[in-house]
Amino acid sequence: MNKIDLKSLFEGLQKQMISQLSTNRDFITHPGSKGDSLENAWIEWLQKYLPNRYSVDKAIVIDSNGNTSQQIDIVIYDNWFTPFIFSQNGFHYIPAEGVYAIFEVKPDVSGSSEGVNNIEYAAEKIESVRKLKRTTTSIISVGQKQSPRGLTKIVGGILTSTKSGSKTSNETLKKHLKAQSGLKSIDFGCIADYGSFFVDYKGEENPDITDIENRYMDFYSKRIIKEIHFSKSENSLVTFFLQLTRYLQQSIGTVAAIDLQAYSNAIDEEIDREI
Repeated sequence: MNKIDLKSLFEGLQKQMISQLSTNRDFITHPGSKGDSLENAWIEWLQKYLPNRYSVDKAIVIDSNGNTSQQIDIVIYDNWFTPFIFSQNGFHYIPAEGVYAIFEVKPDVSGSSEGVNNIEYAAEKIESVRKLKRTTTSIISVGQKQSPRGLTKIVGGILTSTKSGSKTSNETLKKHLKAQSGLKSIDFGCIADYGSFFVDYKGEENPDITDIENRYMDFYSKRIIKEIHFSKSENSLVTFFLQLTRYLQQSIGTVAAIDLQAYSNAIDEEIDREI
């Protein structure tokens, strides 16, 4: 039986993305252009390798009350069961119910934006999505009506090209990650030339809380960090991608069904629930 060297394939994938990000960082000098270029590079990479059930775009997330998130550099969202994605004036507006994951993109994880470190800046973006109202409703599965399911978790992280400062110590980075809690907590991220990381949390959703939205908020308010794990630098992008895929497929699954009447209320219309 012939075999293929998976390690060599992963190394090739790693080199392709590193090359793209390095070119953008080194030769584009205008701050706005460099930021857009980096975001586009990450978006194109994720679009290429993620299964087609996931869409990837820069977007603003909205809810049925008309509330909006901050502008999010990368949103991974459902395009199979979420029935409408608004595009207007160059922006995508995605219902909160369809969101799987969100990321802030920065050149340097050790840098700062608008007076705060980039970890905190990313955490504020993540919070602006997680705090939006998400509806859930019953669905038909295998011919049977199923009760509304709980809200899925929205994973959040940061993607950067490099880590300035000490290349041997993670303590400052860990300190910034540990400072984010509740809806601001960060799940994982990738520093292309340094390594990927994930934050291992302790805490489970409380099934005794019957209000679905309160149960979701309770989960985030009570989970605490157990440890933060970093990959080897030479495996940064591969380990990030494997971690992302595991979250999407084995931890989140499919987003809950959206209650379309909640959105119809915005135009004072009623839609029929039954045939």
